[in-house]
Amino acid sequence: MAIDCLPVATRQAMLTGVRANERIIVGAYVDGEGGVCPMLAAHRAGGRTNFLSFAYSWDRFTGAGKRPRTATKRELRILVAQLEGSLQSARATDLGLAIAEHRALAPEGDPRGEIRALRLRGQRSRAGKDAGGLDGAPVHKRRPLLALTPARK
Repeated sequence: MAIDCLPVATRQAMLTGVRANERIIVGAYVDGEGGVCPMLAAHRAGGRTNFLSFAYSWDRFTGAGKRPRTATKRELRILVAQLEGSLQSARATDLGLAIAEHRALAPEGDPRGEIRALRLRGQRSRAGKDAGGLDGAPVHKRRPLLALTPARK
């Protein structure tokens, strides 16, 4: 969860930084031997975010003690897998990307003119076919629910 809350750019930078650094540590920001924590690795790779909840989660996950130590290969594999999964999930749910892909598929772009949403004829309400809705009109005789006019560019 702490990884998913990081900005996408920070997650990408952390993945790059973790892969590029020889020594990722737990229990401190830096140590005297050139080791860095994942957040500093991200910072050095361009992800300029200060996100303490990740640091606390990382130390809790690794069982960091009072002294810094090198992260184990297993801890690093899990971190990398979590970062990759989080980035993949972010790409899959990117609404802007989905809209751009949709527009690229439509040869003429978005439709022009008014878009109307209508209730299907004969649709029954929970109370029965001719029960009145909020406006008192029978369900099958209502006017359109809404009409949208696309924004002009």
